[in-house]
Amino acid sequence: MTISSPNSGTYVEPGEFKRDTNYITTRITVDGRDGYPVEPGRYRLIAARACPWANRTLIVRRLLGLENVLSLGLCGPTHDKRSWTFDLDPDQVDPVLGVHFLRDAYLKRDPDYPRGITVPAIVDVPTGEVVTNDYAQITLDFSTQWSRYHRDGAPRLYPEALREEIDAVNKRVYTEVNNGVYRCGFAGSQEGYEAAYDRLFTALDWLSERLATQRYLVGDTITEADVRLFTTLVRFDPVYHGHFKCNREKLTEMPVLWAYARDLFQTPGFGDTVDFVQIKRHYYIVHADINPTRVVPKGPDLSGWLTPHGREALGGRPFGDGTPPPPPLPAERVPADHWAPA
Repeated sequence: MTISSPNSGTYVEPGEFKRDTNYITTRITVDGRDGYPVEPGRYRLIAARACPWANRTLIVRRLLGLENVLSLGLCGPTHDKRSWTFDLDPDQVDPVLGVHFLRDAYLKRDPDYPRGITVPAIVDVPTGEVVTNDYAQITLDFSTQWSRYHRDGAPRLYPEALREEIDAVNKRVYTEVNNGVYRCGFAGSQEGYEAAYDRLFTALDWLSERLATQRYLVGDTITEADVRLFTTLVRFDPVYHGHFKCNREKLTEMPVLWAYARDLFQTPGFGDTVDFVQIKRHYYIVHADINPTRVVPKGPDLSGWLTPHGREALGGRPFGDGTPPPPPLPAERVPADHWAPA
């Protein structure tokens, strides 16, 4: 019996992997300059817990307390080349948008939409059209454009005084780490893979050195930079180390980054958005050209995520003058056996 499908996507590229960075750059802003003003209840964030780019939006939405003004739809962890799908909902249909395929919202916006159907995406509920899938801008806009609706005690994730430094760190983390693991995993040549591998671990060494003496990447509180790095680190041992051949060391063998990642994981708003089961199912099942059997490995042992990290000794205050977010909404809680490693 074959497990291949005519709808299976192809991810490995000849030579070096190059990500398509052309997104729908429409923004939701206070002044509605692009035709979409910030309005409570008007928009729906579509994400998937498996996806690191979407995981960023889940974290920032939680930290800032936007749950009651921006609803959430979650796609399942697996999909084919056509679209992410709402497999987790009753009848596999999003209860607000009334669709099974996320691509339907893209095609409502542009019937000839030429690119891949990605998460995260924000959909205008009245029209059912995607507004934007520009994941990097989405979280920045959550901080800057949705500030009127932040919860009391919300952290300042993108403070003006630190934006230049945050942007510089984010640029290197994106090119070398966030996208770097994909350049390793999707490389179609030995030369392309080895170049990506060397760049990835050079950047991880730089991050280890930077974080050896400071608790967070920029300043003494959590910022957008920490969110962006975390979503790659939390996936490193479950998928990137083996599946993407990023195997110089496991995260658990990089003392500084392992302690830093545990510190964030144990911070409300970070680890409680992580679903290790969905993460593993996504990568090992969807990337059939890398893992043609689609067998999902049982390991690694994830029990260490809840162990003491000792990063408090470096000082810093996770939320600055703010406070931790309350527990997730009941409907948005990750099942305990998917989140808290036994």
